[in-house]
Amino acid sequence: MKEIKYEEAVRQLEAIVEKMESGKLDIDTLADQLKEAKELVKLCKQKLKRTDNEIQKLLEKQ
Repeated sequence: MKEIKYEEAVRQLEAIVEKMESGKLDIDTLADQLKEAKELVKLCKQKLKRTDNEIQKLLEKQ
């Protein structure tokens, strides 16, 4: 998955959830959307962890 900003990843996740809740996805599309959502969640977690680590390092230096 290409590198995207956290906010864009969240927007994409929200769009996927909206599509799923609408019930208009066929089973093949649903599977693809779930795979994409899994990757977006992973990316968001990594970005949050990286940011948390950076903040902790900054706080330790004070």
